[in-house]
Order: sequence, then structure tokens, then C-alpha cells
Amino acid sequence: MAARGHVQDPNDRRLRPIYDYLDNGNNKMAIQQADKLLKKHRDLHCAKVLKAIGLQRTGKQDEAFSLAQEVTSLEPTDDNSLQALTILYREMHRPELVTKLYEAAVKKVPLSEEYHSHLFMAYARVGEYKKMQQAGMALYKIVPKNPYYFWSVMSLVMQAISAQDEKLSQTMFLPLAERMVEKMVKEDKIEAEAEVQLYFMILERLGKCEEALEVIKGPLGEKLTSELQSRESKCMMLYRRLRRWPECNALAHQLLLKNPDDWQFYLAYFDSLFHLMDQSWSPPDDEQHCSEGAVHHTVTEAVNFVEERIAGEDGKDARSLRGPYLARLELMQRLRQRRLPQEKQLGEPLELMVQFFVKFGDKPCCITDLNVYLHLLAAEQHEQLVERLRRAAPAGPDGSDFPDDTEALQRHLCVCQLSRALGLHHALDAAAKLRLVAELKAHYRHGLKFGKNALKTELQFSDMYCLMAAHVYIDLWTETGDGKMAWLGLGLLQEGLSNSPSNAQFKLLLLLLYCRLGAFEPVVDLYASLDAKHVQHDTIGFLLTRYAQSLGQFAAASQACNFSLRFFHSNQKDTSEYIIQAYKYGAFEKIPEFIALRNRLNQSLHFAQVRTERMLLDLFLEADIVLSLEESVKTMSLSAEEDDIPWDNMRDNRDLTVFTCWDPHERKLNEEHRRHSLEEERVWLRLRSLTLRLLAAVAAMGRKASPPQNSPTATENGVTDKTEPLRQLLTQLGQNLQTATQLAERRTQYPFLGPPATRLAAALSSGSCQCQAAALQLSLHVHQLDAVGLDESSELQTQMCNAFKSLAVQLQEMLNKCKGDLLDTKEGKLKIRPWLLENLVFFVETVCVVLWVAGYITKVLRPLKSSLQKKKKKKKDASTAQPAVVCGFQGLTASLQDVLARALEHVKGQEVGMAALKLADLSLEGSTEEESAFARAAMDKLQSSHLRSLQEAAELLKKRADSLKNLKI
Repeated sequence: MAARGHVQDPNDRRLRPIYDYLDNGNNKMAIQQADKLLKKHRDLHCAKVLKAIGLQRTGKQDEAFSLAQEVTSLEPTDDNSLQALTILYREMHRPELVTKLYEAAVKKVPLSEEYHSHLFMAYARVGEYKKMQQAGMALYKIVPKNPYYFWSVMSLVMQAISAQDEKLSQTMFLPLAERMVEKMVKEDKIEAEAEVQLYFMILERLGKCEEALEVIKGPLGEKLTSELQSRESKCMMLYRRLRRWPECNALAHQLLLKNPDDWQFYLAYFDSLFHLMDQSWSPPDDEQHCSEGAVHHTVTEAVNFVEERIAGEDGKDARSLRGPYLARLELMQRLRQRRLPQEKQLGEPLELMVQFFVKFGDKPCCITDLNVYLHLLAAEQHEQLVERLRRAAPAGPDGSDFPDDTEALQRHLCVCQLSRALGLHHALDAAAKLRLVAELKAHYRHGLKFGKNALKTELQFSDMYCLMAAHVYIDLWTETGDGKMAWLGLGLLQEGLSNSPSNAQFKLLLLLLYCRLGAFEPVVDLYASLDAKHVQHDTIGFLLTRYAQSLGQFAAASQACNFSLRFFHSNQKDTSEYIIQAYKYGAFEKIPEFIALRNRLNQSLHFAQVRTERMLLDLFLEADIVLSLEESVKTMSLSAEEDDIPWDNMRDNRDLTVFTCWDPHERKLNEEHRRHSLEEERVWLRLRSLTLRLLAAVAAMGRKASPPQNSPTATENGVTDKTEPLRQLLTQLGQNLQTATQLAERRTQYPFLGPPATRLAAALSSGSCQCQAAALQLSLHVHQLDAVGLDESSELQTQMCNAFKSLAVQLQEMLNKCKGDLLDTKEGKLKIRPWLLENLVFFVETVCVVLWVAGYITKVLRPLKSSLQKKKKKKKDASTAQPAVVCGFQGLTASLQDVLARALEHVKGQEVGMAALKLADLSLEGSTEEESAFARAAMDKLQSSHLRSLQEAAELLKKRADSLKNLKI
């Protein structure tokens, strides 16, 4: 443990065994050892805390907290106890208690540098910036070291950043921070680069760019040495903000003379050039252009400058730099956008691209470099460019296209990639595409010889041929609907993965294809093998969680959600540690970035989705009728009134370009796709969130105890209206269903490698949303029935009976939409209908919701029926006629039993049919034996996954069928 290195007191020898047990994860022995020690030394506070840590780690949180509070109340000042308590409170996720701990320690030992430092860091963990400022100054007064002083200054800056009122930041916090730094500057006490960086940050946030420029160009700027060209980059940024284009252009010019391959300076050079042209700027006659040197303010000067850089590269024996050649294409693009005739001075774009390919075609980046400028070509030049590049690529030893070395392979691959990017692959007919696939596969397998000795963690040189061939198979599948193309694509990717186990693109595309085919089981291992790190759980996690529940793998879906949530929950703690390290090492400019990262993750769309879906999953899997629903809702601390999703600040952090894609621009993901996808995701999340809160409202109404008088649902006369949250949520649900219907009618078609379609359209077409809304509306009616009684509610009872019948009909219609074979092999071809599986999942979810509402209805009707019978006995009424609502509800439960029996029969039939399928007998014409083996292995995985999904759905339906037997009035 971290505390062990700090143990200095005589009890070190006694405590060491406990530390060792805790370090080794033997918490029970640690507790026993602590108990033994406490029998002999009752006042050994650290032993109590170490025992509390052991208790905490064995799940006895309350006992651990009680023991910790006992020691905390004694206000210990020994380092062992303080460090151990800090560890314990951090494991309890109670960092605010650490501040109280060190506040007490500092009062008792006011001159301790260590305790003041720990207090500052404790405040940093909880974001108490004002107290951090005070603690930093107190520390500086005890030990006048520069870092402590600037901790206080940075805390002022953080107050400015976090302030709700921007005016307060600009008029109080930042000016005060500026004065504090200026005081050190005047006293010549600035020592470190970090202090200059902080001064620059303050001036920049105050908008004092002129003053910041003086600092950078002055003596203080000489301390900026950790980053290459740090001063120049900052000057460039300030010139742009000040719109001082002559200085910006001259500085970029000078920097490019030193480093002609730095792309950011080319962009600054071109931006400033065209701003100067727009302003008709001309240099003064009697003096130098500006303080930074000569200024280029005409296109001719820019063209000459770029050509000079290229001439310098052409004359070199060493490897050429790409920057000047790309700068020429960039300048041509900008001149064309402005329709300036000087574009012709640079030459023809086709010739420039051929020249670029000749020099850099053996680099993998060649395709990404040229792809940006392909629009400069006329449509009739596309085939011409590819033909010219083919001729420029070296042929194999026997005159074939098969290269003899990796550089020639990369050139041929680049030609293929450019062909696809220009749309030439997409223009081919089906037969030509199959010939193209055969050619790409042949090049892929030929290229494997260059990587025979490669490690498992290294990619094969020819992997991109395999990936491109898979893309063409996907084109054929989506255009012709021939499922065989999907299987061959899967098989090819599996073959590629067997030769290159670390290829993330193979895994990602396999993951997508399996999900589109309705198989989630193989996806879990594929995603795990990607070994996603930190923020990637947010940026690519949607690829896993989007399909987890919708494909019927409820247990795996719950695990996937928990896996993602662990990352999001640890983000808060981890970010605090990053901030503390940034303070310790003076990386002040990183602190706002860490705060921004934390906010970005807390406001993540994916975080909100995973959290909502996980809670719904837990209810579907565990909650059984209304009693268990109430317990589950209570355990989750769910509240119908509270909505903790940050709708106004929600961030879409999904990486929608994670797949390698060489499609032409018109087929790629665009901003409209992004906007539509986000709109649909938000509406679907709102529907799921409202469903969850409505279930919480139903559970709340099912409880016998009334809310307190000061509850937000209490009316003026003190009588609590339990239905108010339910009414409001049902209204919101209705409004969102209307919005959802409008979005679904839009029928946005996304690129195959773009964002996955939400479950929204499928949920509406299956009838799930409408049926759940109708069921939840019934819970409001039954509450009204409870208020008026059975003998004075004939109209309401008739309304409810009609709703019961409608609900039964809707469920039957939903079940009908699940009918059909998920897999069939008629005519020797395998056909897949993954939408049937998604419809089945929606049916299962809806059955759960209907049964929870039915459970609540049972709970209300039982005492009402009993009360009515007592009244009849008093009146000596011998009639045995049941109230209409009771008869209607009995009809509903009978219908539910019938629907569930049919559903179980259907799922069982699907299971039997699925298990009996012999996919090995399927014909895969045109494929080799090895290709067929890989494709059939993929089929087996799909069959196994579908079977698992059906089994889990059947298991859940059986549980619901059993619990339905308890719904008797």
C-alpha cells in the first residue's frame, strides 16, 4: 500500500503484517491481525483504520465507515492514520471527508508543510477552488516556494473557468491572478517555464493578446523551451487572434524556410496570404514590411515560394518531404475556390497527383494525402489518373501485377485504394465486382509472403487488400441482397484475422457484420480483443451496446453495460488524480483540459444511454410483478420526479469514422447523417428514460406509505397526489412518441460504415412503444378507480375494459410480427431475418411492462373487490355478478396467458428448427475449400448466437408466464 512508504513511527513493525495482508488481497487475515493488535494496543488508531479498509473490501461498508468515523472524530495527526484514512475514503468514494481530516490536522500542526500540501490536494480532489487558493497561500507563507504561490494563482484561474458568471471571471478572478503574477515578475521571482505558461494563459483568457505577445517575445519567453517552436507557435496564434496578417504571414514564411514540412505553418501562410489579398494590403515603401520580416501578399509570390520549396526537395539526394508537394495542391484548391486564374500557374492537378504518387506512392499515407484533393479532378479524368498511376507502379518480375517487394506492393495497393475513392469500384456491375474481389484476394494472399516472420502483434503488409475485398463483398450484399456475399465477406475477414490477429479494422468490420446479421455472441470476444483503452470506451463503445440488448443476449448486454459504466464511474476519481499530478509537476495548462475531459465524459450521450439501458435490463431480468418492481426501483434509487440526464449539454462523443473507408465523397458519412443520427439517439434515449421513470412512478404508487407532506407532489391542503408525476410523464411520453414517429417517417439511410440505426423505427413498427404507453396509461386509470370505488365508476370501468381488450390485441399483433424463421436454408441458400429477433426482444420487454402494470392493478382491485363484497353483505345483496372491471381484468390475464403460451410455443419451435439446421451442407459456389471453411465457421457462430438469444428470450418469457399465475383478484 502507498501508506507503507511513509511509516516512520515505532509501530511500523506491528503494522507491517496488516499492510502485507491488504497488499496481497487477504482482507480477512488483515482484519484478524488488526483485531489481535487492538487487543494489546487499544489506542493504535492506524490499526483501526486498516481494519476498516479490510471491512470495506469485504463488503461491510457500514461497519467500515463507523470505525473510520470513530478514528476521524479523534482528529489524528500521525501520518500512518491520515494516509490510511485517505485511502479508505477514496475507496468509499467520499473524498470530501479527506478535506475534513486534514483541516483538523492543520489546526493541530499549523506549521506542517506536508499536512498543508495534503490539504491542498484534498481540496483539488473535490474541486474546492476557493479553498485551494487559500490553502496555497497559507502554504506559501509557511514555506515561501514558487510552486506553492502559483498553486494559489492557478486556483484563481480555475475559479474563473468554473464561474457561472463570465463577468465575474473577467472582472475579479482573472485580474487578481494577473496582479499576483505581475508582482512576481516585478520582483524578478519567475523561475520556471510553467510559471510563464500560466501567465500566458491568464493574459490569453483576459483577451490581452498584445500583452501576451510582449511576454512571449520578451525575456520571459526564453523560458519556453520544453516544446519545439513553442514561442513561434504561440506568436502565430496571437497574430491570428489580433488579425495581424502581415506578421502572421512573415513568421510562417520564416518558419517554413527552416522546416518546409510543417503543415500547420503552410495553413497559416495561406490563410494570412488571402486575408492580405482581401484587404488589398501593400508593403510600406521606406521600411521593412513588418517586425517579423518580408511579407508575401500576392498569389505570384506564394506560387514562387511553394515552387522553390519543391525545387529544393527535387534537388536533394535524401528522402523528399511531402509538405511542399501537398502545399501546391492546397494552394491550387484555394485558388479554385476563389476562381482565381493563377491556378493555371501551378499546372494540372492530374499531373501533380501523378508526380506526388511517383515520389510517395510507397508510403501508406499517400492515399490519405491525395484523397483530400481528388475533387480537383474532372469526372472524365478519374480513369485516366488510375491508368497513369498503374503505369507508374512497378510491375512484378514476370511482368505481372504481383509485386516483388513491399514498396511495389504499397504502390499497387495505393492505386486500388484511389480507384475505390474515385468511385470506379462502385460503377462496376456484379460480375465485374466479383472479378475485382478475386483479384484483390489474390494480391492479399501473394503479399502474405512478405510477413512470414512477422510477430502476432504486427500487421501483414497486404491486409488492406483483404479489407477492400470485404468492402466489395458488402457492396454486393447490400445491392443484390444475396446473403452468400455476406458469408463470403465474413469468411474472408476471419481468414485475414487468422493471419493478422491484431488487425483492429478486421475486428471492427466483423463486429459490425455479425451485429447486422443478428449475432451478438461472437461480438463480445471480438470487442474484448480490441483492448479498448480509456476514452475509447466512450468513443467506440456504442458499437457493442447498441446491439447487445436488441439481439436478445440479455446477460451479455448487462455485462457490456457494466463494463462501460465502470469506466465512466472511475473517470471522476481518475481525473482528480490527473489534476493533482498536474499541480505537482506544474503542468498548469493541462488542468483545464482535464476538467473539460471530465465534463465531456459526464455529459456523454453514450454514458446516459448505457446507464438507462442497464437499469431497464436489471428490471427486465430481476423484477417480478409489482412487489419485486418496487424493491428493484428502491435498490436503484430511481425517482419518477428526478431526471439526471444533462439534455441541454449532452455531448455526442461517438467516433463515427472509426472504420477505414475508401468510398467516394458522395457515399461517405456527411453532416446531415450525423445530425439525424444524434436526433434519433436523443429521442430514443428520452423514450427509454421516460419508460424507466414511469415504472418508478408505478412502483411508487404501489407502495402503501404516502410521501411526506413537503413532497413536491403534495397539494395545497396537504393531501398528496401520487398521480401527478405519472400524469406529467405520460404527457411527455405522448409528445415524444409523436416526435419519434416524425423522425421514423424520415427514413434516413446511413452509409453501411456510418452510425448504426437506432432502435427507434423498429420499436415503433413492432408496436412496442404504443403498447407500453397504453399499459402505463392504465395505471393512471386504476388509481382513479381506487379513488372513486367500484360502485360509482361504471363509465371508468367500461373505459378500462376497452383498454384491457385493446392491450391484448396489441400484444397478439406484436407476437405476429415475430413469426417467421430467423434462419432458413430453402433452395440451398441461407436467408437471415435478424429483424424478427429484434421484434421478439421488443415483445418480451413489452410483456414485462404489461405484467408490472397488471400487478399494480391486482394490488388495487383486491381490496376494492373485498370492500364491495362487504357492502353487499351489509345490504344483504345476494347477487354474484362481478364488477365489469374485474371481469375485464380476468379477460386480460386469460389473454396474456394465451399470448405467452403461443409465444413460448413459437420460440420453442424456432429453437428446434435452429438446432436442426445443417449449415455445412450449404453451397458456396465460386469459393475455395479454405474460404468455405472460414465462411461456414462464421455461419456456425451465427447459428449458435441465434440459438442462445432464443433460449434467453424463452427463459424470460417462462418466468413471466409463471408470475402471471399470481395475478388473481
